[in-house]
Amino acid sequence: MAHLPYYHLKHKLFIFFNHKLKLYYMLSLILLCTISYLLGSYHPNTQPSSLFPTKLSSSCFTSASNSTNPLPVPLDFSSHHSLSSSARVPHFPPCSLNSSEYTPCHDVERSLRFPRTRLIYRERHCPLEEGEFLRCRVPAPHGYTTPFRWPESRDMVWYANVPHKWLTVEKAGQNWVRFEGDRFTFPGGGTMFPHGADAYIDEIGKIINLKDGSVRTAIDTGCGVASFGAYLLSRNILPVSFAPKDTHEAQVQFALERGVPALIGIMATNRLPYPSRSFDMAHCSRCLIPWGQYDGLYLIEVDRILRPGGYWILSGPPINWESHWKGWERSKEDLHSEQSSIEAVAKSLCWKKLKQKGDIAVWQKPSNHVHCKQSRRVFKKPRFCETQDPDLAWYTKLEECLTPLPAVSNITQTAGGQRAKWPARLTAIPPRVNSGSLEGITPKVFTTDTAIWKERLAYYKSLNGELSDAGRYRNILDMNANLGGFAAALVNDPVWVMNVVPVESKANTLGVIFERGLIGTYQSWCEAMSTYPRTYDLLHADSVFTLYDGRCKMEDILLEMDRILRPEGCVIFRDDIDVLVKVKNNIEQMQWNSIIYDHEQGPMQREKVMVVVKQYWTAPAPAQTA
Repeated sequence: MAHLPYYHLKHKLFIFFNHKLKLYYMLSLILLCTISYLLGSYHPNTQPSSLFPTKLSSSCFTSASNSTNPLPVPLDFSSHHSLSSSARVPHFPPCSLNSSEYTPCHDVERSLRFPRTRLIYRERHCPLEEGEFLRCRVPAPHGYTTPFRWPESRDMVWYANVPHKWLTVEKAGQNWVRFEGDRFTFPGGGTMFPHGADAYIDEIGKIINLKDGSVRTAIDTGCGVASFGAYLLSRNILPVSFAPKDTHEAQVQFALERGVPALIGIMATNRLPYPSRSFDMAHCSRCLIPWGQYDGLYLIEVDRILRPGGYWILSGPPINWESHWKGWERSKEDLHSEQSSIEAVAKSLCWKKLKQKGDIAVWQKPSNHVHCKQSRRVFKKPRFCETQDPDLAWYTKLEECLTPLPAVSNITQTAGGQRAKWPARLTAIPPRVNSGSLEGITPKVFTTDTAIWKERLAYYKSLNGELSDAGRYRNILDMNANLGGFAAALVNDPVWVMNVVPVESKANTLGVIFERGLIGTYQSWCEAMSTYPRTYDLLHADSVFTLYDGRCKMEDILLEMDRILRPEGCVIFRDDIDVLVKVKNNIEQMQWNSIIYDHEQGPMQREKVMVVVKQYWTAPAPAQTA
């Protein structure tokens, strides 16, 4: 019994040290796990300095300097093998040196296979057979230089970028364009506005109110070098200019190089690639379109794309022929007959001639067709169209029938709904959405989409600091624009956005885009776009490759993107992560530099964002081609 206290003491000490030992083990285990976790979660910078050109690494893929948010971490999807990617992946070769202006669907040699009747050969004729596709990268001309920034670019472009002097000779007396040293300058003149586009627009402004926001979108047919469109931009009017390829050498190319919205196009046998009721104003200044011929077919098409109450402006032959007939080298009788036929067609369309002042005449389309339907008792032609979708405009043949406006309940209403004036029009619920004509697109969906794209643009600017550098980008293409939210978010930046609604899209939303006061076009990305190489500074591709999965080859779409993107231009992809990884693997063949980032709402979203930069490269100097 004398040893009992000693026994208890020993037992307690054993329990104490045993617990303490377990505690040490637990603490050690926690410490080791913590160290292991920290080592596992640590990543060195996954944006290697060699991935992007030195010139771009500090700006294209970094936050804007005034951003308070940390730079999103790039996601590493590279395969960690010792073999370099450049050795693994074959690159698409450069195309031949004479293909620097290759436009697949407007190739001059290919166009000669088609009829010249009604200028069919100048319409879109895309490669169809496998052997006709060029699977190579179109080179920029030797000496290509980053274009001047807007608004300086409106008045000058580098000669090396558009090396064509023909217009400076052909239009020397008409103030279109001049060649001075290493650049072209654009005095703002045109055939029918020798005193400059600004003064010409002022004259139009005396007939139409161009200041109250009721005129926002305009189409300039047969645009020349698009000086009319260039000067409309300074008045908050957004134009689309078009002209056929090679009627006057490089005219649309000049327009795009200047930073003015333009497409290659012609009025021949197909509808223009826009929905009905798109534009507030249409303009022709000596555009050489035979308005009075073919039973007024081309004015019927202008009527289709003009919104109710929209304006058509004509200057040049035959307007004011009494003063100009000698200079135009045409007879009085011929010009009088042409004007009479135009006047008759306009009247049959129920247009009202507002005024003819000097060399300018202006007509206005009615706000509804109540009276126009009654007038069919007098005007047997054109009849009203009955079956064809008025918004269908992709290889859709022109018809000699008048597109009926949506019905109204009384004669004072605007068919299809009244549009708000600019700038309220941008965010006001568009009439097509209010009417419920687009399945699944409600006013709430529209409002939410607008808010989402403001957030997304802010995120994009955190990924690419050059988006915040005013003037760095000017020409932007949204390849799958939906409701135009991306363009709407950019409205206060010095850019313009060509919004594409793919013809394969579930919903035809291009009419909504125009009702917002934005511009766009239809397009199938299984074909090339009607534009020159190096048109755009930035491409936005939202779910494009998900949409075209199984429809056409990814590499062909990427090659077209490479063709229309300027050297050192940017592409922003957003798509499912599996799709983006496939795209990333393919663009290594394009020699583009890319980084994948998480969705703006975090890593749990399958949709990711990839930012890409096209490297600067040009054709070699002529002396090096031997």
